[in-house]
Amino acid sequence: MAPSRMNLIPIESIDDPRVSDYANLRDVELLQRAEMGLETSGENVPGDAPVHWRARENGGSAHRGLFMGEGELVVRRMIDSPFEVRSVFLTPTRLKSIGDALERLAPCVPVYVAAPRVLSAVVGFNIHRGILACGVRGEGTSVGRLLDRDGPLLVLEDLFNHDNIGSIFRNAAALAGTRAGVVLTEKCADPLYRKCIRVSVGNVLSIPFARVESVEALSRARGGAGAPAGGWELWALSPRGDAEPLRVAVEEVARARRAGTARRVALMLGSEGPGLSESAMACADRLVRIPMRRSHENVDSLNVAVAAAIALHELGSAMEVE
Repeated sequence: MAPSRMNLIPIESIDDPRVSDYANLRDVELLQRAEMGLETSGENVPGDAPVHWRARENGGSAHRGLFMGEGELVVRRMIDSPFEVRSVFLTPTRLKSIGDALERLAPCVPVYVAAPRVLSAVVGFNIHRGILACGVRGEGTSVGRLLDRDGPLLVLEDLFNHDNIGSIFRNAAALAGTRAGVVLTEKCADPLYRKCIRVSVGNVLSIPFARVESVEALSRARGGAGAPAGGWELWALSPRGDAEPLRVAVEEVARARRAGTARRVALMLGSEGPGLSESAMACADRLVRIPMRRSHENVDSLNVAVAAAIALHELGSAMEVE
C-alpha cells in the first residue's frame, strides 16, 4: 500500500492558533445577520468579533477571502471543485470515512484532527457534522464569462435568504447541470456563506456565479433591451396577471432553436416578499409567469426557489434543443 499523502496534524487545545480560521464561527454568523438587518433570535451579536471578518468583497460578506464548508458530502465536493482548499478540520471518525477524498489534496494542505469536544469548542456550535473545510474564494467568475456561455442564466435580485439561495443553486445543478449560471445583485446574500453551501449540498461550488451591481448593469452588459438575435433575452418572472404563461415563451425558444436560431435566456427572480423591482421589470424583454390555480385566497405567489425550479425545468429542456 502506498504511503498516505495526507498532512495530518493533531489538535488538542481549543486555543491552538493553527485552527484560528475556524474559531467562533457562530459569532461570525450573528455578526453577519446584524449587518444585514436580520433578526438574531434574541442572541447578542459580539461586539469584539474580529474586524477582518467584517470585510465586504464584491457586495458579499468575505471571510478574509475565505469560506467554510461543513459535512462530508460538501467537503468532498469542495475537494473536487475549482476552489482551493486551505485546510480541513475534522474528528477521527470522519477521517476514516473521508480519507479517500483527502488523499486527493495537495500534501501541503493541513488536515487538522481533533476530538469532537475540541472541534465543537473551537467553532462554537455542535451541528458541523464532525468535519469542516476552509476554502479560498479566489477571483470568481465575471459576468462577461457567464454571458459567453449557452445558459440558462438565473438572475437573482436582492435575495437575502440563505436557504433560498442555496436551494436555487441545488435546483440549477439538478435541472440544468453545469450549463447553468447564476448572477446575483450586490444586495443578495453571500452564496459562499456556510449555510448556503450546506443547503445547496455543495452545488454552489460547481455552478458558476458572478456579482453585478444591479439588473440594469447586467442589461447594459448584454447589450441593453431588445438585444439582437443570438444575444441574451432578459425574462422577468412575476405572478402579475399581465405576464404571459412561461410555457408559451419557452415553446417559442424551443422552436427557434430547432430552426437554428440561437436564443439564450436569463431569467430574473426577485427578492422574497416584494419580488422584482420596477427598474428590473423595465429591463425585461418579456414578462412571464407560472400559472397557478389560485384555489386559496392566501396564495398569491410561489416561493422563489420553487419558482426557479419550475422555470428551470421548462427552460432547461427548451435550451437543449438544437
